[in-house]
Amino acid sequence: MKRLVAAASALLLVLSGCGLGTSGGFVPTGALQGQLRSVKSLDGLTIAIGSKNFQEQLILGKIAAILMQSAGAHVQDLTNMPGSDTSRQAMIGGQIQMAWEYTGTAWISYLGHETGIPDKQKQYDAVRAEDAEKYGLIWLKPAPMNNSYGFAVTRKESERLHLTKLSQIASLPAKERTFCVESEFANRNDGFEPMLKHYGVPLGSAVPRNNVRTLDTGAVYAATSHGDCLFGEIYTTDGRIKSLDLVVLQDDKKYFPAYNVAPVISKKVLDKYPQLRDLLQPVSDKLTDPVLIDLNAQVDVDGREPADVAMDWLVKEGFVSRG
Repeated sequence: MKRLVAAASALLLVLSGCGLGTSGGFVPTGALQGQLRSVKSLDGLTIAIGSKNFQEQLILGKIAAILMQSAGAHVQDLTNMPGSDTSRQAMIGGQIQMAWEYTGTAWISYLGHETGIPDKQKQYDAVRAEDAEKYGLIWLKPAPMNNSYGFAVTRKESERLHLTKLSQIASLPAKERTFCVESEFANRNDGFEPMLKHYGVPLGSAVPRNNVRTLDTGAVYAATSHGDCLFGEIYTTDGRIKSLDLVVLQDDKKYFPAYNVAPVISKKVLDKYPQLRDLLQPVSDKLTDPVLIDLNAQVDVDGREPADVAMDWLVKEGFVSRG
C-alpha cells in the first residue's frame, strides 16, 4: 500500500509538472434535457476526469465531461492517460476524481486477484466493496456493456455452420477448429488453453496445435475476416466487429471474466455532490455492447473525434441539447 501511494504521489508530480495525460481539444457543453433536466446543478464543483488512451475510454471520458459541464461543473479534461496504471494511480492520488473503469480490470490488475468472476453482478459487488474499503472509491451501477475477451466468426461462416455460441465448437470437425489469437491471450493462465479445456476441446488433441495462429491484435481481425481462421479472438465492444461484419459468439458456459464499465468517483466528491448519481446513471444504462461497438467504429474506422462522437450520441439519446 505504501509503495502504491508513493507511486501515486510521484505520478502527481509528473502530471502537475508537464501536463501528462490530457487529450486537449474542445469538450462541448450543452443543456441537460429529458430526464436529466431535473438533476440538481453542479455549480461549485471542480472535477478532473481521466481516462485511458484508447478510443472507448476517450469516448466515455468525453461523455462524462460533457454531462458535468452541461450541469454546471468546472471540468478539467485529463482523458487520454497512457495506460491503465497511470489512470489508476492518478485516481488513488486524487489527481483525478472520476473515471470509467472495468470491473474485471480493477479486480485482477488493481486489486491483485488471480482470476476474474464471470458473473457480472458478483464481479461488480466484489470490486465495489473492496475499492470502497481500501481506497474510498465509489463504483456506481455498471453499464450493460461488457468489454471482455471473446471469439467471433464472419457472418458468412456463422450462417454456413449455424454458429452462435462457443459450445458449438465441440460439434465441429477438428479441421474446422482453426483459431487466430494474440500472443498475450495465448499465454495467459486464464486465456486460450484453459478456455478450450473449459469448452471440452483441449489444445493438442481436439484442437491440433497447427490449427492455431498467433498474431498481433489488429492482424487477428483481418485474418478472421479474410478466412485465414474460423475463430478470431476479439474484444467484445471493438468497432471492427461492425466494420468487418463479424458475429460475436455467446460465451454460453461463462468462461470469460466480466469487464462491465462503470463510473468510479471519489467518495469525497460524491458525498458533497450526490446528484452525480442521477446525472450519470441514466446515461450509463444506455451503454450496451451494440452502442459501444457503433461509437468505437465511428472513431476507429471513420476517423471522427471522440468528443464529437460523444456529443452526437448524447444529443441523439435526448440527454443534452447543443449549446
